Amino acid sequence: MLQFEVSQSVESLPRMYSPNQNSQTGDVDLKCESSKLSICNKSLSDKGNFNEQSHVHISEKEFKCNFCNKSFSHKSNLHKHLFVHSNERSFKCLICTKSFKLKGNLKTHLLVHSNEKPFKCALCIKSFSSKQNLDKHLNVHSNEKTIQINERSFNCPICNKAFKLKGNLKTHLLVHSNEKPYQCSICIKSFSSKQYLDIHLRVHNNEKPFKCTVCDKAFYSKSQLNVHILVHNNEKPFKCSICNKSFSQRPNLNTHLLVHTGEKPFRCLYCNKAFSRKAHFNTHILVHNNERPFKCTLCGKGFFTMSHLKMHLLVHSNEKPFKCTVCDKSFTRKTYLNTHLLVHSNEATFKCSVCDKAFYTNGHLNKHLIVHSNEKPFKCPLCIKSYAQKSDLKRHSLVHSTEKPFKCTVCSELFSTKYRLKTHLPVHSNEKQLE
Repeated sequence: MLQFEVSQSVESLPRMYSPNQNSQTGDVDLKCESSKLSICNKSLSDKGNFNEQSHVHISEKEFKCNFCNKSFSHKSNLHKHLFVHSNERSFKCLICTKSFKLKGNLKTHLLVHSNEKPFKCALCIKSFSSKQNLDKHLNVHSNEKTIQINERSFNCPICNKAFKLKGNLKTHLLVHSNEKPYQCSICIKSFSSKQYLDIHLRVHNNEKPFKCTVCDKAFYSKSQLNVHILVHNNEKPFKCSICNKSFSQRPNLNTHLLVHTGEKPFRCLYCNKAFSRKAHFNTHILVHNNERPFKCTLCGKGFFTMSHLKMHLLVHSNEKPFKCTVCDKSFTRKTYLNTHLLVHSNEATFKCSVCDKAFYTNGHLNKHLIVHSNEKPFKCPLCIKSYAQKSDLKRHSLVHSTEKPFKCTVCSELFSTKYRLKTHLPVHSNEKQLE
């Protein structure tokens, strides 16, 4: 049981009240006469309540805590405070079994379950379940010197990152501890804060409440929208010190720097393949799990990512939005256009160490190196033939199928490979010469 001492009794306080007779009821009201109490001008029905009220306006706080030397103007406030020093949590929530030291904290917590947010911000449309959260939020709007937005007084002891609120620092510290107590009920993902979990749940519900006013594109979070707006402003404040390339986001710059260092920190445990980006690593893992969750509604083909599906859909629409400014050739992907542009620049910088042949991309060089190794890892499941490149196997597989996707525009004859169509086309040019 917690014990405490009261340094001065209520009765020993100076007399600061006078009786006020009620002519109808005969009750006596005690009206505050102190000049200090002119702030509230409160009337009270008994002496005890008056003495309690008078403490509020006296600068001295007579009720001191023996544990932390904190002092209070009311004895009841000291009583409440003492629960902070005890491990007793006698006020339990009947919905989620969470327990609290104070009844007031339980009442505030119950608003979470009711989704009530009675405390509304007068400056924006946001509302909060507790006054404490509203007060914290008001710091964002305030221009007072003591709580300016730029002032960040809570520093992380590990990475020195600064925060405006102590609560934000506490949430940030979970990043360093790798604790992720907030788990998604739909998938296996977990998060370090409830805020991140709430944003993640919007992905499952396909909620994108944050819309761009310029292009009408929508986002799951305000931070994603803020990053997107930089695209319209053409702002790229983060510059690479090595090649002067600039980026709209710091994470993109950090990822880019791995190109110069050659660092690939994300390694696959199945095949030991390494990646410079976590996103590429996550996509690669789907290969081993054989997961292709993004399906084409036109041909049923599955893809590892939504971006791969979007690129595939251009095949059905015959759209080639990426056009070369030099020769008017167009492509379905920007990467194909970038590779093509190297042809015009004659920059074949990737040279083979065996035959000195040069290539425009590292990928093309790697494919070529298989020729020198005599490796043919791509085997046909229907016959004994094997190939050095996957594209060659795909071309060969059409021999076994009845599929003939290449059509002659002159006579409508169908062919299983592009090569056979090209071989056929001179027939029509010879016909014209005979005519």
